[in-house]
Amino acid sequence: MCGINGFTFRDPELLRRMHGATRHRGPDDEGFFESDSVSLAHNRLSIIDLSEGGRQPMRTEDGRYTIVYNGEIYNYRELRSELESLGESFKTESDTEVLLRAYAKWGRGGLKKLNGIFAFAIWDARERRLDLVRDAIGVKPLYYHHDGKRLIFSSEIKAILEAGVERACDPESMNTYFRLLYVPGPRTMFKGIKKLMPGSIASFSNGSLKIDRWWELREGERVASYQEAVEGIRERARASVRRQLVSDRPLGVFLSGGIDSSSVLGIMREAGAENIKTFTIGYETEIDPEKYNADARLAEKTAKHFGTDHHQFTLSAQDVMDTMDEIVWHMDEPVSNHVQPSTYLIAKYSKPSITVALGGDGGDELFGGYPRYWYADRLEKLNTFRFIAHFALRISHSDYRDQRSALEKLAAKSGLERHLSFVAQKEAMVGRFLQMGVNGANAAKKALEPHFSAQWRDSVNKLMAVDISTWIPDESLVRTDKLTMAHALEERVPLLDVDLVEYASRIPSKFKLGTKQQGKRVFVDAMRPYLPPHLLHEEKRAWMSPAAKWIRGPLLPWVREILSPSYCEATKELFDFEEIDRILARHISKEEYALNTIWSLVAFQMWRRKFADRI
Repeated sequence: MCGINGFTFRDPELLRRMHGATRHRGPDDEGFFESDSVSLAHNRLSIIDLSEGGRQPMRTEDGRYTIVYNGEIYNYRELRSELESLGESFKTESDTEVLLRAYAKWGRGGLKKLNGIFAFAIWDARERRLDLVRDAIGVKPLYYHHDGKRLIFSSEIKAILEAGVERACDPESMNTYFRLLYVPGPRTMFKGIKKLMPGSIASFSNGSLKIDRWWELREGERVASYQEAVEGIRERARASVRRQLVSDRPLGVFLSGGIDSSSVLGIMREAGAENIKTFTIGYETEIDPEKYNADARLAEKTAKHFGTDHHQFTLSAQDVMDTMDEIVWHMDEPVSNHVQPSTYLIAKYSKPSITVALGGDGGDELFGGYPRYWYADRLEKLNTFRFIAHFALRISHSDYRDQRSALEKLAAKSGLERHLSFVAQKEAMVGRFLQMGVNGANAAKKALEPHFSAQWRDSVNKLMAVDISTWIPDESLVRTDKLTMAHALEERVPLLDVDLVEYASRIPSKFKLGTKQQGKRVFVDAMRPYLPPHLLHEEKRAWMSPAAKWIRGPLLPWVREILSPSYCEATKELFDFEEIDRILARHISKEEYALNTIWSLVAFQMWRRKFADRI
């Protein structure tokens, strides 16, 4: 894992400023390549081949290709053998050299041979072309600014801002954020900066930029039977975890109390991994401590079952206040998720022991772990009642939030409209605090519409596929990447291995959906040999923090300060601060539950103040 920076002109001072902005991503080494046509910089976090032979930027012997690369190619040994059989020879043991030679040999046609997580830039001196490439699922981030003449790119937005790119907030992105709690690609919260989408390649030549997809998730041929699905998942999950154990640095597991990370741990143990270190986080709270530490207790029980060297850390309300400013800086743009301090601190506390951690990210989105997939399936079967629900909503004057929410979901059409009914914040709430002149009610719909253009036979699997292409890279994975790499720690996500993702899309959703309380039926059965008995019948729980209750207590003065009109000059005209006060007051009095709204405003306010004028 590393940080990469570059642009299509020469400016040694700018290159080093950008490089300095991402130094936390790779403190082990650094390197630069500069010419009149391209400038490249690399912060190195050494994980495979710790020698100087793995230093970047790396060039082919003839000088044609130069690469800077962030990530890991898990099947690099197999690719190396294939290339050697074709006459290639190697000077290092690094996956970087394998990637460089593979691209020189096969070009973009070789991208589908790669199994890994990566974002890289490769300069072709003969063709005078710079290619930017991002992995299929979007585990590693890559941002760019193109002004019609020049291209600037980086692993992080803050480095691009060093080039003097305008810091103006994109109104469309802001409106999308307050509805989805993140900004789906290719947009960012900055007007002139874009995300390179997962599975995409951007080619810059003679001032023009062309973006193509080299991978896209498709429905594929259905898996024929439940038992075939069980065996197929098990085979691919085992292969993925085993591949991702490759590391020349200490490796551990971020262990929650759930099925996914426990499955990863179980496969690691079966693979013969010894002296495994596991890490989890609990919460220091006087209110409902049993509820908020249930996952930590389950993780401890699972760790004992596998005999790991287990470490548990405790997060307090004071930790949230102490770390949020750093978190906002590392995230680059607001992502509203109150578990961010947990991710940030577990990485910080585990870094002295490990450099690589495996996690269980993606299992719920692949195999139907969230209750909303179960509800969506039931609603699909009740489509004939949709018009009745429409009529009921028209005549209903109910103030009961749950009752109206259920009617809205039933009234929604399948596809985009139903997806938004589950994942988007209620329009009535967003409209309360956004000023009329800036409120764009259709922003989330416009952002997600392109992801519903392809029809799938299995409508529930389609909802999972949309989550894989939106929420996973632009909320979950970017949060994981930024907050672990803040401490130069790499998190790997074996359940999001591209082979497993493609296979999961072919499994009928009826095999995945269990009950409202426990989904992922086929995945649980596939992982049964690796799971301790105490996890097999646990109900699905969201990863909860006491944030909603802390806002009513120790966080309240801090929240009040951030949500005041004097906190950030740049947001005074965006929000109705009197209404925000009322929303906060109603949350404190428990008249309504407004955690998502309050946290999204806190994150936005802190981001805008930090990035409005200078980093």
